[in-house]
Amino acid sequence: MSTWYYSDTQRNRLGPVAADDLAQLHHNGQLTPEVLVWREGMPEWKPWREVMAEVLGAGAVAVGAAAPARATFAVADDGGGRNPYEVVQRVTHDASPYAAPGAAVGNVYAAAVQDGEVVYAGFWKRYAAYWIDAFIVGAVGFLVQMMVAAVVFGGMSALQSDPAGALGTAGGIVGLLAMYVTPLLLQAVYFGFFHASANQATPGKMAIGIKVTDDHGDHISFWRGFGRYFGLLLSGIPIGIGYIMAGFTDRKRALHDMICSTVVVDKWAFTSHPERQRTELGTVATVIIVLSVLAVVGYFVLIGVFVAAMASAGAH
Repeated sequence: MSTWYYSDTQRNRLGPVAADDLAQLHHNGQLTPEVLVWREGMPEWKPWREVMAEVLGAGAVAVGAAAPARATFAVADDGGGRNPYEVVQRVTHDASPYAAPGAAVGNVYAAAVQDGEVVYAGFWKRYAAYWIDAFIVGAVGFLVQMMVAAVVFGGMSALQSDPAGALGTAGGIVGLLAMYVTPLLLQAVYFGFFHASANQATPGKMAIGIKVTDDHGDHISFWRGFGRYFGLLLSGIPIGIGYIMAGFTDRKRALHDMICSTVVVDKWAFTSHPERQRTELGTVATVIIVLSVLAVVGYFVLIGVFVAAMASAGAH
């Protein structure tokens, strides 16, 4: 006899129970048509209404009302003989890849599914995602910096009226620090917020189809994402070697991943659909990489033209 599992309204996995138990739940109105069920051999969880005929027979009719009391159930395959509503198993790292996602108390996100292949995001996917994010945070940071500068230098005339000049000097130093520290903090908030979000990814990573998780595939906190941004800065010292590490280390981790215990993976990794992961770059990543190379080449060409023009002007 097949062993079945089903979920409750909190997305807990319940079971195993025998087919007779499912039939009893159905007849008592406790197994509504939209409840998800699964047994070994099914590719994914399905609503009870789609598979009830397998258990109840071809003439089965959905029962939508909940019964006021629970019945006594047949003995399940494990010999427990218990009410299946009391056989509750939360999804953990050892759960079936088809298990309904569960959430720990205080965590609003589904638990990571450990079974199945994990496709780690390599250097070029991460490179493309970073270019998108750099453009976004660069544009926002520039605007913020200009607004801070307007406030700082707009008030400098009043500070400079101090006869001793001490207040003006101190105000100027604080103002300059604000100009450069404020955009830096906003960028850290940007990465911290998006990496801790439901998508586990910044807009750049979402466009490429990758995300950031902890070592076990779970969500990271805002503060870990916030600190990871400063680790990202360390990866650029010297000459970006910390970024390049993602091309040859285990699980394709960069220096800041090692510091913060994170990994960057395909967006379908650690889910119940690992087969949807992609190893290829993808169209968006390819386009961004090509555009970035053209931008870098164009930059150096402009620098070369400028230097040549200055040299020519000096010769005359």
